[in-house]
Amino acid sequence: MSPSITISIILAYFLVLLYISWYTSKNAGNFSFFAGNKSSPWYIVAFGMIGTSLSGVTFVSVPGTVETQGFSYLMVVFGYFIGYMVVAFVLLPIYYKLSLTSIYDYLKHRFGWVSYKTGAMFFIVSRTVGATARLYLVIRVMQFFILDDAGIPFWLTAVGILILIVAYTFKGGVKTIIWTDTLQTTFMLGGLVICVIYILRNLNLSFAGAWDLMQVKQYSKFIVSDPLNPSFFLKQILGGAFIAITMTGLDQEMMQKNISVKTLKDSQKNIISLSFILIFVNFLFLFLGGLLYLFAAQNNLNLKGDDLFPTLALQYFPPFMGLVFIIGLISALFPSVDGAITALTASFSLDMLGLNRRESWTEMDRLRIRRIVHLSFALLFLLCVMIFHWIDNRSIIDLILKLAGYTYGPLLGLFAFGVFTKVKLKENLVPIVCIISPALCYVLNYYSQIWLNGYKFGLELLIVNGSITFLGLFIISKKNVT
Repeated sequence: MSPSITISIILAYFLVLLYISWYTSKNAGNFSFFAGNKSSPWYIVAFGMIGTSLSGVTFVSVPGTVETQGFSYLMVVFGYFIGYMVVAFVLLPIYYKLSLTSIYDYLKHRFGWVSYKTGAMFFIVSRTVGATARLYLVIRVMQFFILDDAGIPFWLTAVGILILIVAYTFKGGVKTIIWTDTLQTTFMLGGLVICVIYILRNLNLSFAGAWDLMQVKQYSKFIVSDPLNPSFFLKQILGGAFIAITMTGLDQEMMQKNISVKTLKDSQKNIISLSFILIFVNFLFLFLGGLLYLFAAQNNLNLKGDDLFPTLALQYFPPFMGLVFIIGLISALFPSVDGAITALTASFSLDMLGLNRRESWTEMDRLRIRRIVHLSFALLFLLCVMIFHWIDNRSIIDLILKLAGYTYGPLLGLFAFGVFTKVKLKENLVPIVCIISPALCYVLNYYSQIWLNGYKFGLELLIVNGSITFLGLFIISKKNVT
């Protein structure tokens, strides 16, 4: 595919996003930016959150796992379903009862300022690292397969993409993202379906015939029954449940869209709908992965992992399919990046700077500060992406994504302690507990095979992390105070 055509398509795509931004951000102020005026239609939020939940890494990586892990990832998705029920019926009622704009304000109500700031800071660090890592991986795919041939340097690609993202999120914030995410989710799912149909026709297979071949190749395995394996199905289900609770219910980026819905009942409809839709969509991604491996085998191609989908789409499929892949990829990427920048802007402005608490600041002061914060996070994203590029090692990205996951353990412990106990904390010790907990988990994970007779931690390490935090908070609680 010609690089000039690809760049033209990407620019046209962003022009559509800019039009949506212009239309939705009319008369937008800080309340629109942070909470969408509490008037977002729940069904639009539910559909758009599919794209936010999946990201560009999912678009590339999940199909590539099928050869080694089969369809076992679906056990994680079934766990998501359980976790989303907890979010819908435990966490959302708390957020609506307190009329929160930042969910970490709950920690201030429950414990105090130190816990509040600690929770917000853990979110800021985690979301910054995770979002920029995902952004880097997708830019790397586009750079390697398309833009390098056009002589466009990596730094210019990164700068250009971030400028475009800032351009359509700068004014409208959540109010705009609700609608741009809907458009991008439509393109992503459309690309996924088109790719499945194309490969089925190319291989002259029906859906049932392809499934039979996947069973012969042992691609369709759902259950990993070895308890020592990190992908053991009970670990996957339990871990998936807590990932949904933490990375949706305790994550400002995900919750800012939910609490932009007018009523609690409608917000719960959003979460329940999302939980069902994600099961089907993830199954389709895994099914696509099986088809990609069947296509590669038929054409004697030795492709695996993250290289599988991009290489086939851009080098072995017709140009039209390469275009479908690019649109699907950027549509999967940007809902996770634009939402991250907006959520980080909201959390830093509200939680760290106290934007809504400073009575001496005028509305114009708040607007100016919020915009400075927004641009600052865009620059921070650029710096992180360039650091990943200079390191240029995929294993480093995997490590950073795992470390980002560690930061949700303290959030899990803090919120669980707040919901399930009534005691107060010695607040000055809360940051110490929240730092020690992931450090202990890292050591435990590193030595688990030696200390635990060959046991390897999987997603359940998040639960261990949250439990250690909970225990630490209990130790520093104020006795006989309710």
